[in-house]
Amino acid sequence: VSSADLASNAAADADTLILVDEQDNEVGALGTVDCHLGDGILHRAFSVFLFSPEGELLIQQRSPEKMLWGGYWANSCCSHPVGDESMDAAAARRVREELGLDAELTHIHSYEYAATFGDVGTEHEVVGVYLGSVDMSALRVDPTEVSEVRTFTVEALDEAIEDEDAFTPWFRI
Repeated sequence: VSSADLASNAAADADTLILVDEQDNEVGALGTVDCHLGDGILHRAFSVFLFSPEGELLIQQRSPEKMLWGGYWANSCCSHPVGDESMDAAAARRVREELGLDAELTHIHSYEYAATFGDVGTEHEVVGVYLGSVDMSALRVDPTEVSEVRTFTVEALDEAIEDEDAFTPWFRI
């Protein structure tokens, strides 16, 4: 990672992420950038999947300014709880911040995930997966986080993921 990359991510490092072991027990805290350098340090994260009343999934293209997988398509919202924030509170907060939406979210499962992005860094996370239903008419994206949004039926998304290499590894899972 170049010094310019680190400088552009300095604001993100103001957030202290929750370090965990493989059983999701808290073992410490570390800044966002440091958690993602090299082989990555296992930390807590979440992925949110938001559906329209018609059953279409909202996906987002990550801002090109993101340290890892900028410009790639991902689930509706993904991020990390910070400090002593609960996963439920963090997921709801980030949906509001990134998409301008209020959603009732349901945690469905968690898994451990790791993927390396070239020589930039690695995502190594215990990820909580959340589902929710939202009114897409209230959508207001934060352009510093999200470049574009799309909605897909599950069938159309399955085809798009097979045909394109523009999706994040955690979303392809």
